[in-house]
Amino acid sequence: MTKLIGLNPSRRTVLTGLAASGGALVAAGAFPGFVQAQTSAPIKLGFQLHRTGIGAAYGRWYERTAQAALKMMNDAGGINGRPVEIVFEDDGTDPKRGSEVVEKLVNQAGVDAIFGPLFSHVVIGSAPRAGELKVPYLVCSEGYHVASGMLNRWTLQPGITDVRAQVTSMAPWVADNLGKKVTMVFPDYAFGHDHRDFFTAAVAAQGGEVIAHLAIPPTETSFTRYFPQIPSETEVLYHVMVGPAVLTFVKELGEFYGTGTRPEIFGFIDSLEAVDIASPGLEFLEGTHFWEGHCRTQQADASEFEIAYRAAVGVDASGASVSDAKDVATYAHMFSVWETLSVLKAGMEAADYQTTADRQKLVEAIEAMTAMPASLAHPQGDKMFNGKTHQVFGHQNISKVEGGKLIRVHKTSLEDGMYDDAADYTAQAF
Repeated sequence: MTKLIGLNPSRRTVLTGLAASGGALVAAGAFPGFVQAQTSAPIKLGFQLHRTGIGAAYGRWYERTAQAALKMMNDAGGINGRPVEIVFEDDGTDPKRGSEVVEKLVNQAGVDAIFGPLFSHVVIGSAPRAGELKVPYLVCSEGYHVASGMLNRWTLQPGITDVRAQVTSMAPWVADNLGKKVTMVFPDYAFGHDHRDFFTAAVAAQGGEVIAHLAIPPTETSFTRYFPQIPSETEVLYHVMVGPAVLTFVKELGEFYGTGTRPEIFGFIDSLEAVDIASPGLEFLEGTHFWEGHCRTQQADASEFEIAYRAAVGVDASGASVSDAKDVATYAHMFSVWETLSVLKAGMEAADYQTTADRQKLVEAIEAMTAMPASLAHPQGDKMFNGKTHQVFGHQNISKVEGGKLIRVHKTSLEDGMYDDAADYTAQAF
């Protein structure tokens, strides 16, 4: 279990503090700048981290983003005048271990709330335990499982949109600009199934048709046997892939088509998160399109909030670490960590959160949220939170690969992705 005091989140400071306290929390007296609060004891947040497993590339950048957000938050006075600490715990991107991590963070670390998990099968496997333990559980997952009503009142997704909203908002542009006969390639688990179900329906509403679905295990390491299954009449190849072999997937796709005729290609950047678009073997991507939750390449019209956020998390204008140009960020997704931590701060302050006895008040405070204007707290852009479904709605970006860079060619409105409520968590008991 990694504990981080956010006043100066360097590895040396953290290890020194832990050694001095025998592995326990640094004493409250170590935070002289927070004396106005009823107590100067830190607010403890648990981060369920994909440090290992198929989500490790995301986990590494999610941890960096959390550290950067935490430093900025504590430099500004913390939450309710108290310093904030994040306790990181690796779930191995595994649903069974995820449930165990939730229990460990609550019963051993004594956290006030938990946030951070991305992979949908992990969220689905962990959220029931969070509900049983009655701990606020804020996920950064994109899966429709929150808004569908299948989880519980303690589980919320206020920092990133879900797949249903993403594909619903973009399907009209894809059908109008790329083609109407679509073959989908997606990972064979809950996240991929959301893509399958909702994009198929969304493109049909535009007069198009998904003519083939190719489901691939997320742990697959070679993909050449799947590509011959793509029908020759395909006009648009829609791909979304996750896991450690994403670069192999895209390279083998390019090898399959070579320099000959191919369909238009529309991908979710998940297929290339943490991968340099200009890598050898990816030249065929020039002119293809991608969904991005947050544009990897700094756009010409980037807001002051986006620029400040990019600097804070240590990412350059091309989407790589400022200290290592080969270390490409998971930039399209990691903003969700920053924004979720901002929501936790706003919720705790609205609820006048003091102890774990106030956890229910925290959930109710978040449920009462609606508009979230673009700001340093929400650098990805404006959002609207639906307290009934526990799901946030936001803008989506479609980018085109031009000269090895992702350049945005379309941005959806908030309304483009909204859909009818399937649940009302506020009607559920805690």
